Amino acid sequence: MSTKNQFGKKGWTPERIGSLKGKTYLITGTTSGTGFEASRILLSKGAKVVMLNRNAKKSAEVISTLKNELGNDIETTFILMDLAEQASVRKAAAEVLEKVPRIDALICNGAIAQVPDRKLTVDGFESQLGVNHYGHFALQALLFPLIQKSKGRIVVVGSEGYKMGIKTIKFEDMNWDNGYTGNDAYSQSKLAQIMTAYELQERLKKAGKTDVQVYACHPGASRTSLIKTSGSLMTRFIWQLMKLSPLVQSAEKGSYPELMCATEPNLDQGSFYGPTGKNYWTGPVGECILEAHAKDKAIAEKLWEVSEKATGLKWNL
Repeated sequence: MSTKNQFGKKGWTPERIGSLKGKTYLITGTTSGTGFEASRILLSKGAKVVMLNRNAKKSAEVISTLKNELGNDIETTFILMDLAEQASVRKAAAEVLEKVPRIDALICNGAIAQVPDRKLTVDGFESQLGVNHYGHFALQALLFPLIQKSKGRIVVVGSEGYKMGIKTIKFEDMNWDNGYTGNDAYSQSKLAQIMTAYELQERLKKAGKTDVQVYACHPGASRTSLIKTSGSLMTRFIWQLMKLSPLVQSAEKGSYPELMCATEPNLDQGSFYGPTGKNYWTGPVGECILEAHAKDKAIAEKLWEVSEKATGLKWNL
């Protein structure tokens, strides 16, 4: 594991965040887990948070919970968006562009994981690829003009799962018509997210648009409802046992990497950030070693083209 940590022995913590008054953060998937904790911490620092969630009832409950804890004067709003539906992503992005004057960071946090049986989204994508990758890819493209105008950031929340599975993109069968397993499909979706983050960095450099920063991170092993929401019965059982062990950290600590990437000045965009302890599951937040297959240039370029075609969105860079 990496021993390098520019933030010292304790790693990065939210204590480093000063006042965020006047700043606006968009976060996908805030009704529980790391998205909820990231929202809570940003709001406690005076930021405005726009939540992008698929469940209106849960979103209202979350806002009510946060107001009870932090006070009624916190600035938080909710926009309905289902990452599994490209039409919903487009509609939500249009609403953001109409109502939100600036984006200091778009935090791509929402995800589904370990879906036991192969499912397709309404757009015909394997569900985990459709939600985790294509949904966020489209959202980033649609909101990019405002992010650029705001000189903001894009934060992609990946997963150490990118190291599992086939360690590449299965271009000949991205929907897993053959040989589907929940883990392999999840790994591919997270690898796709990470690869496109670094590919976007390259394209922005080439276009001279260095006023937008792009970061990739992972939350480690955190006590969230992600597996409970979509994993198989056995996966859920094993995860429930693991959550009771010291191998797993709190959802709050799991939110630290995305918070760091959204707020910390002078980070290296080429790095991959997350917990730096054993297996990168827990520990001080800092720079992690990224395996070479995640920066395979030829695969990343092809994936970008495939993603533009799949979403019908051409990035204007």
